[in-house]
Amino acid sequence: MKSRWTCAILAFLLLSLPLFGCKAGEPFQLQEKKGPAPLSDDGSVQAHKPVVVILIDSLMDKPLQEAIRQGRAPALAFLQAKGHYFPRIVSSFPTMSVTIDSTLLTGSYADRHHIPGLSWYSEAENRMIYYGYGPKEALKIDQPQVLLDAIQQLNQTQLSKDTKTIHEELADLGKDSASINAIVWRGKTAHTLKIPHLIEVAAQLPGELSVTGPTFMSYAAFAQLDPNQKRHTRIWRKYGMNDEFSAQETAFLIDHSRLPPLTIAYLPENDAEVHKKGPATIDGIENADKALQSLLDTFGSWDQAVEEVRWIVMGDSAQSAVKADRQAAIIDLRSLLAPFLIPPISRPPQANDQVVIAANERMAYVYALDPKLSLSALVTQLQREPRLDIIARKEGSSIVVSAGGSDGKRRVTYKPGGPFQDEYGQSWSLQGDASVLDIKRAKKRITYGKYPDVLARLNGALNSHPGRYVVVTAQPGYELATESSPAHLGGAAHGSLHEVDSLVPLLVTGTDSRPKTNRIVDLKEWLLRLVNE
Repeated sequence: MKSRWTCAILAFLLLSLPLFGCKAGEPFQLQEKKGPAPLSDDGSVQAHKPVVVILIDSLMDKPLQEAIRQGRAPALAFLQAKGHYFPRIVSSFPTMSVTIDSTLLTGSYADRHHIPGLSWYSEAENRMIYYGYGPKEALKIDQPQVLLDAIQQLNQTQLSKDTKTIHEELADLGKDSASINAIVWRGKTAHTLKIPHLIEVAAQLPGELSVTGPTFMSYAAFAQLDPNQKRHTRIWRKYGMNDEFSAQETAFLIDHSRLPPLTIAYLPENDAEVHKKGPATIDGIENADKALQSLLDTFGSWDQAVEEVRWIVMGDSAQSAVKADRQAAIIDLRSLLAPFLIPPISRPPQANDQVVIAANERMAYVYALDPKLSLSALVTQLQREPRLDIIARKEGSSIVVSAGGSDGKRRVTYKPGGPFQDEYGQSWSLQGDASVLDIKRAKKRITYGKYPDVLARLNGALNSHPGRYVVVTAQPGYELATESSPAHLGGAAHGSLHEVDSLVPLLVTGTDSRPKTNRIVDLKEWLLRLVNE
């Protein structure tokens, strides 16, 4: 048992860098600087313009347009003027970065890629899996295991091997790719994870872990492509998990003529600004724009930048405002489920425990561990809370959905395949009160309202991992919590199926093509098409 002092040190270090990085097994080889034109391995100029995807965490349409209007986002304004803009791209579910990035890279929802959320319960291992946590949780959970899950198990084991990532597919085609500070990065090139010495000692972890990633891999201070980058990798800068680091590492590839056919660069800092200040803030967008400006400046002129590279800028999920008053805003699931035995997060469930809760801000999985406890009994208990939005469970091959604060009489049942077709070409069987999901039916056509692509996204979550569980979301303004969960009072949070958490912008330059649909799940196929056209 580690001392409380050791745990406190480890918590501080891990919270400074929630997800750690990777360093290539072989040193990055510099070339003579020849300008930004991308070169192939034999030194010839590539025939096609490379694609650079800039993923800005929690980027949303309204604050983006406000930042542009105020002149605080000149780079994004320039790219929007030079390309095409799509303000309502549908995210994955839960609307948490780790699940969304898995969807982006695999072109599938959670039923296929098997990453259910930021936190979930593994039936096979009888433990909670966290890819991140709050400061109060940090002192109660197994932090070394969180580190291993986040930097190794997520990509190497838990992300389904049956769904290839875009990096793996490009490798199969003999094409290079790069990942800069992204959360999900599995590929086919061998890399060695380098654990910082302080964390290695505090957590009693090995100094190195073997993984496979894309050709060029940069992940915070421990995966630097640029050997001279020091300023943005200090502990108070989250060891490099910041916008400036991501921009400098991407610029390094450009400067040394090593920009591959596809680069995915993640700018993380807007997320924290929105969580703290609310969905209307533009401070994080302004900071991300400065990082983007430095990238465009690498080319000598911004016009040259869009001539030589196809730029794609996008958000991953939106965030919605959380009420400032804790009593009003926070839905304590442990209190709501008090009749059942719920284990503390400091230990694995034991034989007499009945329920486990995995909260993902405005969404949660509620697991029935006791075989005598029915999911309908959990639903009945949850329906007492009027601030809950959607409550869903599997029943045989179907999914049954009801609303919070109801008696259960208003419900809808559905499953894939059937006479109804939605706007994305997906077919469904649908019975009951479709208004629970704000769905309209007319002549075998389904139209979605405030829950975009809800049938496929909810089906993905309810089939994402083994176990008996209920999916529950909170209405706008509220956040779900269990023991020691972080709260974003007066700020913003995400996680739910509602459009306020689910719609993000997409900005595209250098091509007139577009994804098959306005969904993140269809971006992988489109990106492969761009790279290979």
